[in-house]
Amino acid sequence: MTDGFNNMIKRLCRMLMMVFFGIAGYQIAMLAMPFIPAPVSEVFRLWMPGWLAKEIFFVVACVAIFALIGWAITPLLLKGLGFIGALFEFHLKRLSWQDISSAILGLIVGLLIANLIAVPFFDLPVGSYIAVVLNIVLGYLGARIFWKRQEDIRGVFNLGALKERLTTRKIRGKKGVAGEEILEEEWCPPRKILDTSVIIDGRILDIARTGFMEGVLVLPRFILLELQAVADSTDPARRTRGRRGLDVVNELQKLSTLEVEIMEVTLKQLKVETVDSGLVALAQQIGGEILTTDYNLNKIAQIQGVTVLNVNDLANALKPMLLPGESIIVDVIREGKEPHQGVGYLDDGTMLVVEDGEEYVGKRVEVVVTSMLQTSAGRMVFGRIRREVRV
Repeated sequence: MTDGFNNMIKRLCRMLMMVFFGIAGYQIAMLAMPFIPAPVSEVFRLWMPGWLAKEIFFVVACVAIFALIGWAITPLLLKGLGFIGALFEFHLKRLSWQDISSAILGLIVGLLIANLIAVPFFDLPVGSYIAVVLNIVLGYLGARIFWKRQEDIRGVFNLGALKERLTTRKIRGKKGVAGEEILEEEWCPPRKILDTSVIIDGRILDIARTGFMEGVLVLPRFILLELQAVADSTDPARRTRGRRGLDVVNELQKLSTLEVEIMEVTLKQLKVETVDSGLVALAQQIGGEILTTDYNLNKIAQIQGVTVLNVNDLANALKPMLLPGESIIVDVIREGKEPHQGVGYLDDGTMLVVEDGEEYVGKRVEVVVTSMLQTSAGRMVFGRIRREVRV
């Protein structure tokens, strides 16, 4: 079916090129008619029937010759357009949205100027060709100039202030100390895009209930479909986690302090293949932030300049800070990796490595904190035994 469609497009292009070149041949014949030498006119008279005028024959011949030229060069033209399109698409992937919007604005300005300049030439026989050349040249120059000097153009039109006025809303109503009216700006927090991992984790619901989270939570359609696939899994553990995630989404929708927006967007529309790439692309498109517990997604998003809110980082930041010299009571539950070490855990799950604690495994001891170590997996506390605590 695709081959048939391509053949139909090629035939259509050939017909259009024949018509275009035929019209060009007609105009050239009409321009060249007064300049035909007398010997050539005598040759036309000898070879043509008496009832056929030489002017008609010359015009028909020019139209036919130029139409054949158009028919012959159409395949080369299509190959050239295909190459230009592939090259354009390759470079377009490397451009940001700001670059594309600046180039489009420059193209529009260039086309407007070109058409204004071409107005005096419309009455000339070659006026249409002059207009085409002006549109191509000035359109290209406008797009290139606006793309190269986009920062200067933004400064001239003060686009930054315009964006700020559109994203913030001023509200009147309060009076200052001297009675003057004060303008308050209502700040709109960026939208936060939910990842599957943070939904299944469930702690995001507890954070939202405390009121520390505000704004709009975005749930893309492809994340909801992935969550549904996990809930329908044949593995009992995965099925339980998926259903728990769906329950978390339902509870988030019931909170009055938050707005959960289900965005109808697919990976195909974002032109990506993986869910992580889709989250990053969507965040770049809407200027949002990603909520996740996935360490790899966190790093990938940060490399591409996307803000990531990692619940694990928040949990580690909220753990109480222990200073060297403080005492804490802990149960030593197992041996450590190094000789003579014991390991216990604080109430928040922080691991406490106890020096010379191997002989106290299964006992409760008072430990003096000596140092702390922050790793990507969490926080570790090191200490030495002060005394054994009798239960």
